[in-house]
Amino acid sequence: MGRQDHPATGYPADRVTGVTYDSGALIAAERSERRIWARHRALLLRRIVPTIPAPVIAQCWRGTPSQAQLARLLAGCEIESLDGTRARATGILAGRARTADIVDAAVVEGALRRGDLIISSDEDDLAAIAAAVSRRADIDHP
Repeated sequence: MGRQDHPATGYPADRVTGVTYDSGALIAAERSERRIWARHRALLLRRIVPTIPAPVIAQCWRGTPSQAQLARLLAGCEIESLDGTRARATGILAGRARTADIVDAAVVEGALRRGDLIISSDEDDLAAIAAAVSRRADIDHP
């Protein structure tokens, strides 16, 4: 018998413990792309609440009326603040990866800490950050 994929992610069901959304997921939701909305609904039905690091929201949010879909997505997610502890861990990771992209580093730091699948359109950059600390990030497109 073959592997059973998680219906919300397409990844093996026994490996999905959580999901972190990067900006690519938020942009897809804002554009009303069916795949991200189907995935989001399936996650919530399985009581998996996606996490979004606060810097990702800062990168995407402009507060315009055209962002109603994005606001709807955010209402069904856990927003992870960037407190002092998380900021230092993100800075250390960014330094080791030699990147100035704090948003990507925050996404990878949180996802690695929680064991989350990352939903992002920026697979190469995120994978490189994880590799800088000899880790592998599971990443899927929105």
